[in-house]
Amino acid sequence: MAHDLTGKVGEFLDRHLIFPLLEFLSERQIYDERSLLEGKLKLLRETNMVDFALDVHHVLQGEEEDEGAKELASKRGVVVSRLKELQENTEPIVKVFENEDVLAKIQTARVDGRQLFEYLETQHGFRAEMLDTLYDYAKFQYECGNYSGAAEYLYFHRVLTPSDDKNTINTLWGKLASEILMQNWDVAYDDMMRLKEVVDASSASPLQLLQQRAWLIHWSLFVFFNLAPAKGRESLIELFLYSQPYLNAIQTMCPHVLRYLTTAVVVHATGRKRTLVKDLVKVIQRESYAYQDPITEFVECLYVNFDFDGAQQKLRECEEVLLNDFFLVACHDDFIENARLMIFETFCQIHRCIRISMLAEKLNMTPEEAEKWIVNMIRNSPLDAKIDSKLGHVVMNSPVQSVYQQVIEKTKGLVFRSQLLSNNIDKRAEIKKAGGHEWAPAAWTQVEHQTKS
Repeated sequence: MAHDLTGKVGEFLDRHLIFPLLEFLSERQIYDERSLLEGKLKLLRETNMVDFALDVHHVLQGEEEDEGAKELASKRGVVVSRLKELQENTEPIVKVFENEDVLAKIQTARVDGRQLFEYLETQHGFRAEMLDTLYDYAKFQYECGNYSGAAEYLYFHRVLTPSDDKNTINTLWGKLASEILMQNWDVAYDDMMRLKEVVDASSASPLQLLQQRAWLIHWSLFVFFNLAPAKGRESLIELFLYSQPYLNAIQTMCPHVLRYLTTAVVVHATGRKRTLVKDLVKVIQRESYAYQDPITEFVECLYVNFDFDGAQQKLRECEEVLLNDFFLVACHDDFIENARLMIFETFCQIHRCIRISMLAEKLNMTPEEAEKWIVNMIRNSPLDAKIDSKLGHVVMNSPVQSVYQQVIEKTKGLVFRSQLLSNNIDKRAEIKKAGGHEWAPAAWTQVEHQTKS
């Protein structure tokens, strides 16, 4: 399941970003090693990393010079020649950026590219066509695997290039990929958010926007799961679950991303987790026809079907999935711990008196481990419960809501429905006054139904 999903994710990645996934799969020994090397060599042939490709080729075919090795050796000469040519063309530009005055000006004019360009043009003879030369050199460096050089030159290109330039979007994608491959996660996060702003403000067609967002969703997985956990998981949830255009992209083009959204919600540690789970369950139910895996099925078993045996089985399957997923392997312990807590809390909300031995079975633990774990959960959670060690039971104290509190809750609901009804009456009156057709929108019909009930 995990390696099948890796293939789906790879469809939305730059070839350079696929190499870390292949290395991970090689370590996990999920695929035949030769098949992985053949796939890696196929990707390398499409880049300028010729020496790397030759090394992989020799591992596969031995040291003998065959047609494949000769072809790569010939390509190496072409790459070196082109690199020297680009270096010569870019040398005057590099010297400009190495000037101390220019570097100081870049720091002070960081947000005003036009002002910086005018300064370079008047003081250092910088010309507009040099931007294209700089872009070509940065792109070639990237294809050669020199990600630090590519990131540096793409940064200069982005600062100096107008936002409507044809290469702006490509510059942002290239800079983001370079920072990801260098594992500069905080910088990559800033680049990703900058790219998101450009994509969202684009005047491209709806289909192109959908594709751009699907690509950004997949590239963001590298960033979100390597940032500080609190920041990464919160940011992922906000983008994938509560940003409607990106949720639409997930539902339309890549429902398999629900695995990562579900994991982020399960391991989330803030007080609004109950709301997150509720909103997530709605999405999982809507998309269950298109995508299911043990992680999404675990949530569905627990919160839709209340099938604790099924949730227990899915949790066992989740362990294997987590250990074999490039992005989720680091979440394994947090996920299992939080999943057990979710089972425990849901079970306790339904039952008043629970045998510890039965809970241990549901949580895949020994009774002794389960008792210690439950004691910690009661200490650290708002559950009102106690343990009867003599009988081996957990006893839940279910507070009964007072009549006073029940009246308050019902009054709040009536006030909300009354306000909604009043607003729709006003809107209907305005339409009628303006000479429009009288009609009953969905909200109006819904309020009428709620009022009657």
